[in-house]
Amino acid sequence: MNVAQWLVRTARLAPDRLALLLGQRPIAGYGELADRVRRIAQGLQDLYGVSAGDRVAVFMPNQPAYLEVLYAVWHLGAAVVPINYKLHAKEARFIIEDAGAALVFIGRAGALEDVGFDGAVRPAIVAVESDDYRALLTSTALVEPAARGRDDLAWLFYTSGTTGQPKGVMISQGNLHAMTFAYFVDVDDVRPQDTALYAAPMSHGAGLYNFMHVLRGAAHSIPESGGFDPAEILDLGKALGSVHMFAAPTMVRRLVDAAKAAGETGEGLRTIVYGGGPMYVADIVEAVEVMGPRFVQIYGQGECPMTITALSRHLVADRTHPAWRDRLGSVGTAQSCVEVRVVDETGADCGPDKSGEITVRGAAVMPGYWRNPEATATAIHDGWLHTGDVGKMDAGGFLTLTDRSKDVIISGGTNIYPREVEEVLLQLDGIAEVSVVGAPDPDWGEVVVAFVVRRPGYTITEDDLNRHCLANMARFKRPKRYAFLEDLPKNTYGKVLKTDLRRQLT
Repeated sequence: MNVAQWLVRTARLAPDRLALLLGQRPIAGYGELADRVRRIAQGLQDLYGVSAGDRVAVFMPNQPAYLEVLYAVWHLGAAVVPINYKLHAKEARFIIEDAGAALVFIGRAGALEDVGFDGAVRPAIVAVESDDYRALLTSTALVEPAARGRDDLAWLFYTSGTTGQPKGVMISQGNLHAMTFAYFVDVDDVRPQDTALYAAPMSHGAGLYNFMHVLRGAAHSIPESGGFDPAEILDLGKALGSVHMFAAPTMVRRLVDAAKAAGETGEGLRTIVYGGGPMYVADIVEAVEVMGPRFVQIYGQGECPMTITALSRHLVADRTHPAWRDRLGSVGTAQSCVEVRVVDETGADCGPDKSGEITVRGAAVMPGYWRNPEATATAIHDGWLHTGDVGKMDAGGFLTLTDRSKDVIISGGTNIYPREVEEVLLQLDGIAEVSVVGAPDPDWGEVVVAFVVRRPGYTITEDDLNRHCLANMARFKRPKRYAFLEDLPKNTYGKVLKTDLRRQLT
């Protein structure tokens, strides 16, 4: 079944119910939103030839048009390729070309102006504030949602790998169904009077959480800032009431700090789902003390979106169980649509409280990577997704992460893969070697640190490195610190010893 049917059904049942807001300002009801979606879909078909099975990229910051663009693409039976709007245009180009996107929606004119596409066919580019976009809305012969099966591609999410270019995670219609229904069972309920608040990027988990709210006819609010501002969120909670939002742990900490400083408790913020990085026990204890039982933790990956484990609001707030602190340090128990195992190098179960690789199997697990059978075969064995994360499971089924995918840096809830940064730095003349690691940071969780070896005769400075990084990759991936060395520490096989480099940071 096509997920676009969920919007159609809600619009028919409650056309006047408020669907979309910019902050507190109403933008559209469900009937109007569905009508705009159908017109855009028809325009995409008539003016650009987009049809079922095509890929359409979305390279936009959070804004009201984001939701209608998503549903217009799904309405046609095409797949969305969401791109983090913070990426450099060159990085976005790779994703667009690799996906074979027929069209790209951008938030502002000129966002991809200086990018030369290498493919034989340049995709159409439509800015949502342009005459081209307004022309889409003039369509009158309105198509019905295309028929889709559970295995058809719906969401093509690019997640960088540690050993090469970003890989496209194929998320099917069925994967989205499983994720959505598991939310109601394992994470939270949604009611018509609720509002989903998109303070985290809609290109990631926050955008995936739209489905639950569309199904139940809840409202969707985009902060006027377009992102995360703690004071704005506290105000919106009071104004809108019964707000749901997804937040990275660093966002939770900033929100709690703001609430505490203002003497507030998060009134109107009904549910804050957190995930995407480590949450220190002391931080979530304080969060509950300041704001009450509003928090639910989830653990997932792009390859099993938002749907590996969950820790309910009751368990996050519980202080009576003898093992409450251990449970609070975990990421919860398996969600209802998946099985989770911790295995050793042979694939055998590790047993309670023994560390190994976390694996997951079930209806939410991706079918594979886009046009990359080798990577798919490496990640999935006998139906089990090997996450690359290391953890342990206790006798009660509570999973605790003890490490992460090798070398991945999680800064502000966003994965940064060292090799991506290293390869950009090595493009600069005068750099002989470079190795990138993460350093603990009280605000961001981790920050990127680059250890650099200059070639003889070159006097490269930090300013040179910063300028080069800003010209070739997203700002958030740029190293916050540089250390210049004569040589990188290596073992007898010539492999860089990142553990030695990390010791130099302490």
